Amino acid sequence: MADQETTRGRKRRTPEQASIDPAAIQMLGIADERGIGTAFSRADVMAACNIGATGLCCSLCGMGPCRVIKDGQTGVCGATVDTIQARNFIRSVAAGSAAHSDHGRDMAFTLKAVANGEAEGYAIKDIAKLRTVAEQCGIAIEDRSPEEIADELADLYIDQFGQQNGAIIPALRAPEKRVKLWEEQGVIPRGVDREVVEALHRTHMGDDQDPGHILHHAVRTSLADGWGGSMIATDVSDILFGTPAPLLGEANLGVLKDDMVNVIVHGHEPTLSQMVVAASQDPEIIEYAKAAGAAGINLSGICCTANEILMRQGIPAAGNFLQQELAILTGSVEAMVVDVQCIMQALVSLAENFHTKIITTSPKVKLKGATHIEFEETHALTIAKNILREAIDNYANREDTTIPDYKNSLIPGFSHEYINYMLGGSYRASFRPLNDAIMAGRIRGVAAIVGCTNPRIQHDSYHTTITEELLKQDVLVVETGCAAIANAKLGFLLGDAGLDRVGPGLQEVCETVGIPPVLHMGSCVDNTRILTVLTQMVDEGGLGDDIDQVPAVGLAPEWMSEKALSIATYCAASGAYVMMGGANPVEGRPDKMPDSVEVADYMSAGWEEIYGGKLEFLDDPWEMIRRTLDHIDKKRAALGLPEYDPTIFGKSGDARLIEIEGLSLEDRQAAIYGQPVAT
Repeated sequence: MADQETTRGRKRRTPEQASIDPAAIQMLGIADERGIGTAFSRADVMAACNIGATGLCCSLCGMGPCRVIKDGQTGVCGATVDTIQARNFIRSVAAGSAAHSDHGRDMAFTLKAVANGEAEGYAIKDIAKLRTVAEQCGIAIEDRSPEEIADELADLYIDQFGQQNGAIIPALRAPEKRVKLWEEQGVIPRGVDREVVEALHRTHMGDDQDPGHILHHAVRTSLADGWGGSMIATDVSDILFGTPAPLLGEANLGVLKDDMVNVIVHGHEPTLSQMVVAASQDPEIIEYAKAAGAAGINLSGICCTANEILMRQGIPAAGNFLQQELAILTGSVEAMVVDVQCIMQALVSLAENFHTKIITTSPKVKLKGATHIEFEETHALTIAKNILREAIDNYANREDTTIPDYKNSLIPGFSHEYINYMLGGSYRASFRPLNDAIMAGRIRGVAAIVGCTNPRIQHDSYHTTITEELLKQDVLVVETGCAAIANAKLGFLLGDAGLDRVGPGLQEVCETVGIPPVLHMGSCVDNTRILTVLTQMVDEGGLGDDIDQVPAVGLAPEWMSEKALSIATYCAASGAYVMMGGANPVEGRPDKMPDSVEVADYMSAGWEEIYGGKLEFLDDPWEMIRRTLDHIDKKRAALGLPEYDPTIFGKSGDARLIEIEGLSLEDRQAAIYGQPVAT
């Protein structure tokens, strides 16, 4: 299909230019045929503001908005370009921190309700994790019931949000050297809410105007998220719903069923999605669906909710963020049940072309024109059943469907607890084998690829390009969020299915341990698992005494959310080199305004000098790959590790056994241990 012209004369991308996913391409073609808009077509029509996109616009008071686009120009109040950029950035960090941390607060209140028998349908699933976390927090666990421990832990976690002084407790899990650095810099979060409120106060007109000082508090605010609210959310989710362990799942729009009631859960709150899963398995609800003429209920997820139910229940993922509209375009979805974050307002008008019901459930989120069924933990199972009945009653209104025949199997569920177990078993669980593999050079380093998908970037392309190339270079990849779903659709998250595209050293490790080359670690809030893994690697020894010494990089190739900016900031402050793909919100105009790059330079060179980590924005996946490998190799050299050499590996494991098949037992043993063979 040739490029299409929009009404504004701007060129539209073809489906193949908009996405690399065949299922998405098929549905975008249908959208074009029917004249239905999607986020992809709207992005083509809506030109990004080249002033706001680079942080050169201030709208924080009624004297503006002020556009600072010339060298030496200031806002009406005299605010310089670097002050405006820093203020805009910290406000995004505050919003992102608030979103993820508010999720953590809700989880803590749910834990409290479960401990007191006030949450219908919920129970404590992982008592071992409850006891471990409680002990880390200084809570007595001996001779106490799980409910007693959970009640006290919930109170402690709830206190972390409103605490006014001191240090939030989860932040003290970081490596000792890192905690000391944060204390010296004065960025240990005092309380989650306090840091977010102060970020907004500092950026009110007439307040903080020193860019470095503003960004200093951006670090503190983000740490309140990563080592506070988000970490609490992950802890409580594991305690209530079970700590993830590998299981088999599927991903992409092909998981939808023609003969079943299709219900998609979309958003970020596992309290809702886990209860909808439970309700969908209730015999009464199944019979209700069959009475409506369906073979049963087919539940699937979109976005981070997809990851939550995928890694714990094996419920398939219909897709990542940019596939929420495409799922409705199939005509097969009876209800899309949403809660918070990443919900497109366009869903309601799109659904009017089909029979799909958009059902909002959170007291914090309503969409004009959607059906609202408010979710409450005290009546959780009852409400979940009512939601499913609403979907089942809509099955009779279904018309023609077009479900793409594309889906891939994957193995999700690699929590940091399971990674520790899989490397040593029940009695020798340890990160020692991982550290040893990096020290020997079998694994060159580690890359965490996380974050959103963005319609201004070819859907899934940056995620998959970077992942595929790093695997060839023996870099172990861990992923969360929409990035994980992107690579699941490419087949990298399934056992040895992708090992023919993996470097020889990493291939040996994957074969030996029995893991895929890309480890699915959960939803975006579960980036805290990656922080924990890095901390455990440091504690294990051999890779330095702080996170900034580990040969590791963090990447968000297709970011679009304010949450991503918070994540990037707390990872940089934790010592990681972080690269973001696409738009740079503090880019300025370096060609015409030299001072407009001061903030970007400070977040790179300045943060690296202070924290050992840095944040950069790059719009070229191959440059991100080059810098990733360069950074990993520099960290290896600084640790005195051998220079990466892929030629010395690949002669062990399954591949080596196949090569020496047919040799005598004596010669086979000699070959395995690198000794000469007689034949």
